Amino acid sequence: MTGRLIYLIGPSGSGKDSLLEAARVRLQARGCRMVRRVITRSAESVGEAAQGVSPQAFARMDAEGAFALSWQANGLSYGIPREIDDWLAVGDDVLVNGSRAHLAQARERYPTSLVLLLTVDQAVLRQRLLARGRESLADIEGRLARNARFTAELIAGNGAGLFVLDNSGPLEHTVERLLCCLDHECS
Repeated sequence: MTGRLIYLIGPSGSGKDSLLEAARVRLQARGCRMVRRVITRSAESVGEAAQGVSPQAFARMDAEGAFALSWQANGLSYGIPREIDDWLAVGDDVLVNGSRAHLAQARERYPTSLVLLLTVDQAVLRQRLLARGRESLADIEGRLARNARFTAELIAGNGAGLFVLDNSGPLEHTVERLLCCLDHECS
């Protein structure tokens, strides 16, 4: 019996962490494991239940084979612990907060993965990014333009194996849609 890798992707500010937190209890009740990422940013500034490590520690962990998946984005390194392979091997579903840019590599390693793209209306995304206060207005506008292009390309190139969850409305609606997708009721 093999579990499913559920690969959640979406732009920064789309609400991935909020969705995961809101769905946590219901996902765990279904036997779905949620992975704690390793990131080269302090845990306090990450905004998610991640393990913050130094770039040197990350490089060492990566060289030692600690990660099933790893990538770099926005000047940071991200890793998904190798233990997910053990969980998948015993039949557990495993949900990871992944990277849109790393999707091809994830699909290569886990060809039967369920890919969920979390989207949000551009105006809502702009407000969320402004509220975070991490980037200048010019950086935010650049991020929004890149996100629109990337999302359109991703949907066009991966339509058959990609399910879109719109997180522009109430979070509970997105949680329900997520659970429906896990029950193979996505369309």
